[in-house]
Amino acid sequence: MDEQAVNRQREEQRDDVRHRLAVWWEVSARDLPWRFGRTTPWGVLVSEVMSQQTQMSRVVPYWTAWMNQWPDARSLAAAAKADVIAAWGRLGYPRRALRLQECAQVVASQYDDVLPRTYDELTALPGIGDYTASAVMSFAFGERIAVIDTNIRRVLSRVFVGEESLGGAASRAERELAWELLPQDAAQSVVWNESVMELGAVVCTAKAPLCESCPIRECCLFLQRGLPGLGLKRTRPRQRFAGTDRMVRGLVMQALRDRRAELLADAGAAAGMGAAASEGGVAQPVLRVVLDADAVRALWKDENQLDRCVASLDEDGLIEMLPDRSIMLPE
Repeated sequence: MDEQAVNRQREEQRDDVRHRLAVWWEVSARDLPWRFGRTTPWGVLVSEVMSQQTQMSRVVPYWTAWMNQWPDARSLAAAAKADVIAAWGRLGYPRRALRLQECAQVVASQYDDVLPRTYDELTALPGIGDYTASAVMSFAFGERIAVIDTNIRRVLSRVFVGEESLGGAASRAERELAWELLPQDAAQSVVWNESVMELGAVVCTAKAPLCESCPIRECCLFLQRGLPGLGLKRTRPRQRFAGTDRMVRGLVMQALRDRRAELLADAGAAAGMGAAASEGGVAQPVLRVVLDADAVRALWKDENQLDRCVASLDEDGLIEMLPDRSIMLPE
């Protein structure tokens, strides 16, 4: 087959995939609260930061509570660090919470609480990299830009190259393919990014793709070739969690969140038993959330590992270590 015929075949495949995915997206997209124009650009950015390395089903309740409490960058910028860390809950990688607050402080102070619209300005914000900036530009602002994440790379590699995506950093070839396939029309490019990402999340999964229910199965080179190398190297490999520093760090943070919840409950009970509240209600107290040294020591049997994890949390700004070896949430 000559080059011209190959190019024509590829264009037909691309157009067919675009049409099928657009139809599928229209009827099958998950009804997430930050989709379909129901939130602000800031809300889209928050959803993208929360979704990094976290299952979408876990993100929804945290995002909803977060946006109810801090609906814009200015309100988050002014929040107490302890409240921000506590609200992050069990999303994992809590350093993201503080980076998001740092981002909010820049947006509030330098952009008058309006999220900037350009790629360079977005990637200059604390904690915002290529993927998040591209996703915000596409999903929040409707700009034509290739959004490249693990799911999109996997789908494009399988469908158009016929090979398994092997993870790691996006290669030059993967980036060129993403831009080549991106529709020229901005509105269509947004639907393309959304639908390809959604397909990779719920159908064209890493280890067990649901090929029988895939809307583009007739167009997929990977399926036509018999799924070569499926699962040979996962695009997002499972990592051992039990006993790791990450788990121990999580235990420490959860203990502080539990202690904060106890203090809030006690303060609420005390307010209820005290003088009548004003018409506007009782203001939430400023809490000093401290876990004493004995309580910290009881969290994990390996003292060396526990000390290392506590020190790393202090270095990340997620806790403060006190002279008596107790710890507290930053104020």
